[in-house]
Parts: sequence; structure tokens; C-alpha cells
Amino acid sequence: MAVKLNELTCKNILTKSKLPDADYVINPYVGCTHKCIYCYAEFMKRFTKHSEEWGCFLDVKNGYVKLKTGDLSDKTVLISSVTDAYNPFEKKYEKMREILSTLIESDIRIDILTKSSLVVRDIDLLSKLKHIKIGFSINTLDDDFRKKTEPGAGSIGERIVALKKLKECGIETYAFVGPIFPEISNIELIVESLYKYVDNFYFENLNLRGTYKQRVMDFIGIEFPHLINLYENIYNRKIMSYWVETEKNIEKIFGTRMNYKCYFYHDKIKKN
Repeated sequence: MAVKLNELTCKNILTKSKLPDADYVINPYVGCTHKCIYCYAEFMKRFTKHSEEWGCFLDVKNGYVKLKTGDLSDKTVLISSVTDAYNPFEKKYEKMREILSTLIESDIRIDILTKSSLVVRDIDLLSKLKHIKIGFSINTLDDDFRKKTEPGAGSIGERIVALKKLKECGIETYAFVGPIFPEISNIELIVESLYKYVDNFYFENLNLRGTYKQRVMDFIGIEFPHLINLYENIYNRKIMSYWVETEKNIEKIFGTRMNYKCYFYHDKIKKN
């Protein structure tokens, strides 16, 4: 299905954040074309008034002036808190190059989270930033699973190659392992495959709510019918023992060899 594009005027793209590790957020686009079946951000349609399905529209923000960063020294700004700034249309619009160019002289701590290898296009600018770290969301090494759950996102192989290149360029990197699909996401294998290319790991569980909950449950019933009872226990019967054990297993995997943090249900943050 074609993506409906729209350009809109936006006076300011810097927004205060309620996220635990970000003071402000920047999202150069409204909407996302990754079409992840588990995407929580489709709630944005309540505010944007789009009639198109989530994943089938993209608004490009224009008109904002140079970011005023003087009062944000030592603050953390997360780019792509809601939708991926490095979506495929970024190749054409280059909004990230505009934004990064305004941040080169600032003391802001920039954190970029993406699923796209397009970020390496901007290494020339990223390497000039005083404080920058870049993370990739990866919850599987199986690209067939990725195609079913994140059909519009970049391949897993492309993400790993991009992480390696960023690391080689001296840029701080991290892996955001999430959302973790119970008994599908192989956490230990992901860690073993990525630890050479990242400085730390973050973990987030699959947290189902809203309109996408049934979509994911239907997907599990069709693709992984042997797991449907487990998912029913976790997401309908609210039996949380699976995530308690998962945190314990993550502790065993890491020990003290590397920095990591778990974000499980957001009211329970645990780190080593």
C-alpha cells in the first residue's frame, strides 16, 4: 500500500519528555512506515486525525527555525522517541541532516534510536557532535520473523553492519533489545552477536495494550500456536512470572562484564 505524504509547518520540534532517560525528544516526522505489528505509537492517530491506517502516512515537519540549544546544556535529547527519524523518506527530505547541523556546537547529549542503516549516511555530522550515542532496536536475528513483524524496517543484517561501522568510527552505540517476544526473541544469542559492536544494552518486554494487542495475539495464534497459552497467561491472565525469570536470566548472561538496563513495564527499572 502506498504511503500518503504530507508536508506541514511546525514552529518547534523540540518537546519536553516524560521518558526516564530523556529530558526532551525530537521527532522530525509524524507517522512511520515500518508497519511494526506491535507499534504502540499508533495511538497518535487520535491527535493527528489521519484516516489512513498507521504505517500508511507520513507527515514531514518543515518551517522550524534553528534549534535554541543555549538553555539545554547537559540535557539529554532523544531523537525518534515515537517514530523513526531514519525512515525511508529521510533519503529524500534529509531532515536529520538539518537537525544535526544545528547541534554540532551544542553541549546537548543526543541519543538516536533507529531501525535503519541510513543513519551511517550522517557519520560526517555525527562524529562532530560533542555527546552522541546511537542505538538500534533489534529483537531477533531471524529476518523472516522481522519481515512478518516489522515489514517496512531495515533488515537485521543491515542494522548489525551499521552498528559495526558506527563503532569503528568511534561513536558510542547501544542495542535496544525490544520488544522481547516471549520464547521467540533469543536474548542470549542477540547479546553474543552484538556485544562487540555496542557499548551497552537495553531490554524491553513486549507490552501489549490498545488496538494492537489483539493483532499481536492473532499473529502468535497463527504463526506460533504452541505459544498461545503462554501469551494468554502473560497478557490476559496477567501472570508475570515469565518476566521475573527473564530478568534473572539477563543478569546471568551479563554478570558484570557490560552495562545494561531492563525496562520491564516501565514502572520497574532494574540495572546492574
